[in-house]
Amino acid sequence: MLSPIEISKRQRTRSTHRIHTMPVLILMAHSRCNCRCVMCDIWRANRNGQEISRETLERHLDTFRRLNVQWVVLSGGEALMHSNLWSLCEALKTLDVKITLLSTGLLLKRHVGDVVRWCDEVTVSLDGSQAVHDAIRRVPRAFEKLAEGVGALKDLAPEFPVNARCVIQRQNYVDLPHIIDAAHAIGLDGISFLSVDISSTAFNRPLPWGDERVDDVALSPNETTEFERLVERTIETHARDFESGFVAESPDKLRRLPRYFAAINGEGDYPTTVCNAPWVSTVIETDGTVRPCFFHHSLGNVHEQPLEEIINSPDAVAFRRSLDVNKNPICRKCVCTLYLGRTTPVGA
Repeated sequence: MLSPIEISKRQRTRSTHRIHTMPVLILMAHSRCNCRCVMCDIWRANRNGQEISRETLERHLDTFRRLNVQWVVLSGGEALMHSNLWSLCEALKTLDVKITLLSTGLLLKRHVGDVVRWCDEVTVSLDGSQAVHDAIRRVPRAFEKLAEGVGALKDLAPEFPVNARCVIQRQNYVDLPHIIDAAHAIGLDGISFLSVDISSTAFNRPLPWGDERVDDVALSPNETTEFERLVERTIETHARDFESGFVAESPDKLRRLPRYFAAINGEGDYPTTVCNAPWVSTVIETDGTVRPCFFHHSLGNVHEQPLEEIINSPDAVAFRRSLDVNKNPICRKCVCTLYLGRTTPVGA
């Protein structure tokens, strides 16, 4: 349960649009990635790589403490490509925080000891059964390396939570039930699904994608109809996985995925957005850029201003005050939302 002070701070943040408490911090620890996925441009734009240094991180630890950061998500790129990720974790663990590592899984086997020591959970990317996953990742033996990493981690610490996130797009939508089966087969604790992002400039896209790139990953009207039927069949055939929570989404939430692709094709509205990420979280990129979430514009840079000045600048407060997530064009098409209630503990 949250303390009365923390509840009060969250309420003040929502009423004043000034950040009094920041439960979630996303650190893009390293900019490069070791995959070549068709639905992502991170690997195209960061061949040399940047990373957050411990020195940079330590300058902001007191701010994280004052803002009562409770959950740090290590993202990228591939965070495990950082030259010394564990020094960052050591610094973060001077705070009372939960650390989640997001990873492609390709390097997981090499780092299992440090992962178990410094992190509280891992979320890996799983795009399909073996052949489908390898085709999307465009890395030899990607599925095999992922499975070996998960196996090594579970051998070392059987109770350590390892879940998967799957991005649904043209190359894997028909594999939906087999993706769930693959998650079981490699020993994961659960899996969640989201639609491919085709509209934003996130993930190192200098400009939104043109029609040709969108067509590579988005579903056509006929494919969307096929996917809708497949979702219903999967809800029936994998009922136990929904009931147990192995599939993180409820059946109704999973049905949002074909609705999203239908909206892309001009057939109906995008699913209603429920998100308060700009009020409860902050993203710090490898170059120091600060964003209210992955998708919205930069608020500033921690190499130029203190973090608290950035997130509570007049422009940042005005942005949150005017933001209606169900009307904003970026939010309406968002595929990756976050919602923490005023009394919801992190991770609940």
